[in-house]
Amino acid sequence: MDARLNPFTSPTAGKAFKHLMSVGKVIKDSALSATTQELVSLRVSQINGCAVCIDMHTKEATAAGETPVRLHLVAAWREATVFTEAERAALELAEEGTRTADGAGGVTDEVWARAAKYYDEEALNVLVLLIAVMNMANRINVITQQPGGTYVAGQFH
Repeated sequence: MDARLNPFTSPTAGKAFKHLMSVGKVIKDSALSATTQELVSLRVSQINGCAVCIDMHTKEATAAGETPVRLHLVAAWREATVFTEAERAALELAEEGTRTADGAGGVTDEVWARAAKYYDEEALNVLVLLIAVMNMANRINVITQQPGGTYVAGQFH
C-alpha cells in the first residue's frame, strides 16, 4: 500500500507535526510509566485500525522490555491475566475515550473512578492527553493510508 500523502513534505502539516512531536515528548517524559504509555497507545491504535501506529508501539514496547505475551493480549486485555489492575484501568479508559461515538455519553463515571483509583491527577492528565493525541495521530494515518511494517524502535527520538 502506498500512502496518499506525505504530511512531512507539506509546509503547513510539517509545522503542525513539529508541535505534535513536542506534545508527544512531553507525554513520553512524564511520570506515567513507559509500559502504560505503550499499552494504551497500542490499544487505541488497534481500535482505530492504524497499522503504522500498531507497528510503532509494538516495537517501542518491545524495545522497552515488554513481553510478547502481553503485547499479543492487549487486544483481549479483559480476558487476560497478565495486566495489573492499574493497567486494566488505563486500557479501559483508553477504550472508552477512543470509542466516544459508540458509547452514549463518552467515558462513564465508573471507568473514570477506576482510573482515578490508580492514577493521581497528574497521571490522569497525561493519560487523557495520550489518548487524545493517539486518536488524532491514528486518524491522520488512517485517512492518508500510512503503511505499517517499516518502523524502527527509536526512529522518532
